[in-house]
Order: sequence, then structure tokens, then C-alpha cells
Amino acid sequence: MGRFSLARAPAAKPEPEAAPVAAAPAPAPKSAAEPQPAKAKPAASSVLPARDGRLDMRLRLHARLIDELDLAKLDKLSEADLRREVMKLTADFARAERMALNTAELEELGASIYDEMVGLGPIEPLLKDETINDILINGPFQIYVERQGELELTPVHFRDNDHLLRIVNRIVAGVGRRIDESQPMVDARLADGSRVNAAIAPIAIDGAAVSIRKFSKKPLTLEKLVAVGAMPTAVADFLHGAVKARVSTVISGGTGSGKTTLLNALSAAISEGERLITIEDAAELQLQQPHVVRMETRPPNIEGKGEIRQRELVKNALRMRPDRVILGEVRSEEAFDMLQAMNTGHEGSMATIHANNPREAIGRLEQMVAMGGMNISPDAMRQQIASAIGLIVQVMRLPDGKRKLTYVTEIVGMEGNVVQMQDIFTFVRTHTAPDGTVHGEFRASGLRPRCLDEMTRRGIPYDVANFDPSRVLGQA
Repeated sequence: MGRFSLARAPAAKPEPEAAPVAAAPAPAPKSAAEPQPAKAKPAASSVLPARDGRLDMRLRLHARLIDELDLAKLDKLSEADLRREVMKLTADFARAERMALNTAELEELGASIYDEMVGLGPIEPLLKDETINDILINGPFQIYVERQGELELTPVHFRDNDHLLRIVNRIVAGVGRRIDESQPMVDARLADGSRVNAAIAPIAIDGAAVSIRKFSKKPLTLEKLVAVGAMPTAVADFLHGAVKARVSTVISGGTGSGKTTLLNALSAAISEGERLITIEDAAELQLQQPHVVRMETRPPNIEGKGEIRQRELVKNALRMRPDRVILGEVRSEEAFDMLQAMNTGHEGSMATIHANNPREAIGRLEQMVAMGGMNISPDAMRQQIASAIGLIVQVMRLPDGKRKLTYVTEIVGMEGNVVQMQDIFTFVRTHTAPDGTVHGEFRASGLRPRCLDEMTRRGIPYDVANFDPSRVLGQA
């Protein structure tokens, strides 16, 4: 069996306390002819895939392999060696059970057993599919995926809710978090940086609900975003120059609109000589600079203690000599500390925020600062915002599923007690085709941005003709 055997001798049967930690034991083996117990089905039973017993067979075989493998030796094997041992034992068991499998089916069975042991079980192939952006699990029997902005139902399913819960616990345990009845919601991440949100009973009625936002191993660049029509070259060049010139930027948008993707792309403009500190609830940013310190919040323990919020991390980051502080998402009272950072020598800091347009993003920031209980007047609060933030970049997921940059808006100061803003570039929707495709064009407002002077002083070239309002910068 390769370099050394993983199979135990019959006399070396493990004691009960040596039960595996990878997955709970599955039910005892049953004959193929024995009927399976009935399972509770969700109301929308028409969406359930036909279950032919193969999943139950894989889980039973997985339990038998766990009994046969020497778990103490697993950590010493490379992934290739472990996969090879699992494939060999799978073939041995298939022959012993007289399973009529061809080579391709045997390889598929071995791969699924391996995924059940060290991966995420039935959804592992979905995670490896680079065309999938989101995996949405609505209980054990209904799994949707998003491809190119469109949702589609998959035939993938779990055996039952207990099977799904084992996979959820494997995910959250990997990042030192927990999920149970006392804390039925959790944010986590996978090893590749994909973001995970899970909710279980008692708040999830029909079984565990899991949302996985996948991130490409190769983050999208501004050039790629231009190629897919998210923005024209003129807008990409301006944003690249503004970030390089240390203009503090907030990226605004709804859920799934591409805020993190754009933040990753814009970060490429930051000099490799700068020290960056990122702060997130679940680390997912993929910055390419060599000098990056990543920090992540921590939820409270089972006794309700030990929580570390974003606000504490922002305060601590300012003591770590950052050139820029980058917040994955501003959600609460840490907004005030972020504004303080931008106003005290950390220009060029960046953050994302949930809002539907630039003006609403300003209102959301005001609300978040107020949540911190700071004794600051509304006028002083708005003055902080106006002096800290240079640009608000709005992104949107259109009805046809495409992501577009819809506004580049500059904050130019205060007039009375109102934060003054001017649109630099906008995306104007012109019509919708019969097939649902949204068409539009990118236009300049004709206003010259104030940050262009700083770009000029820093020697960052930009074609001012791109601000001509009569010029269509690009169509989509």
C-alpha cells in the first residue's frame, strides 16, 4: 500500500475513545435490497433529486475505511499518498462487496470518499468548479449555485441534516469558531479564502442554511474587469491613479455586487513599499503586496467572553505603524475610528460599505458613527466624513446578473451642514433587451475632480479628455 501500510491488523481494533474526529460514524451497513428509512422532505419536494442510495453507500464505506485506517499515520502522508491509499482501500472494499463498477465509477467513488474524509463531502466538486461564484445550501436536500449572476439548482445533496451539520462543524472548527444552539449563526472562511455564513436550528427551520461566497485563486485585476465590461478603461485608469495618489476610497454596493472583488483589484495600485493592515470579520481580501498584516475579529466564547470587535482592531492597527488601513466591511461603530485613521496621516485607506448609492453611503456612515455613542454633533460628524473620504465608488449587480460600476463620486467638502458630492463618472442604463440583458453606457459628468491635482503633483498621468461630457467612454 505505497511506502507503508495504513491498514490495521485485525487484533489492533481501536478502543471507543479513538473514534475519528473527521466525521461521526455512519449507520451500520445494509444490504442493497433493504429499504431505506423514510426521510422528511421539504415542502418543495419537486426540487429533490432522485436519491438512488449511492450517497448512503459512500457514507457506509467511509465509516468502514475510518475503522481500517491508522489515523495516527494520516498526518505523515502527503495529499497524493493519502489519496492513493484511500483509492486502494476503496477498490479492495468494492471487490469484497462485489460492486459492479467500471474504472471511472471506481475513481469517482474513491474521490468522493476522500472528499468525505478530508474535504467538504458532496459540495467538494462545486468548490472546485471555477465557473461557480456562490454555493447556497438550503437544508440537506436543496443546493443552488450561482454562475454568471444566474441561480441554478444542482442534483447535489447531503444524506440528512446530521450529515450537513458535520460538514458545517468541520468548516467552522478550521478557523477556531463554533456553532451550536446557543450560537446558531457563524461567519467563517475556507482554506482558499472563500467566505462562509451558516445558520442552524433553532433559527434555521428546514435544516442548516449555508452560504459560500467563492473567491478566485487569481483575483480579478482592473484589466480583467474592463474586459468583462464592468467599467471602461478611462474609469479604471482614473481609479488606479486615485488609489496610487493616496485618495481615501469607500466602495459601496449591495450584497454580491462585487465590492470585495473591486477592492482587491484597486489594491494593485498601492506601492509595494507601503505597510498595509487589513481588518475583517472573516479574512477574505487577497492583497498582492508583500507587506500585509491581516487581522480578523473573534466572536465571544461559550461564556460570552473574549469577543474582539472590529473597533478594537482598528484602534490597535493605528499603533502598528500602518501606511494604510483597509477594512473589509464597515458595519458598526468602527466607522468613527476608520474616519479618524483617514484624518490622521493614513490617507489612501479603503473600506467597503453596504449602500444603494453614494448619498446613501454617507447616511449609513453617519448612522454607524452614532452607534458608537460618541458625543459628537451631526455637523461635526459630517465634517469628519467630508475631510476623511475622497471617493465613493458604487457597484451594482444588474437584473441580468452582470456587475457594473455605476458611480464614481467625489466628496468635495461641506456647504452649510450638507456633505457636498459630485459625480465624476456614471453608468446610464439605456434599455433592456428581450432576453433580459441590460444595456447602457458609461459617461463623464464633465466636472474636473479635485483629486486630479494631487495625481498631477505625484506624476501620475491621466488624459483629461476623458472628462468630456459629450464623450461616451464605453458601452455595455
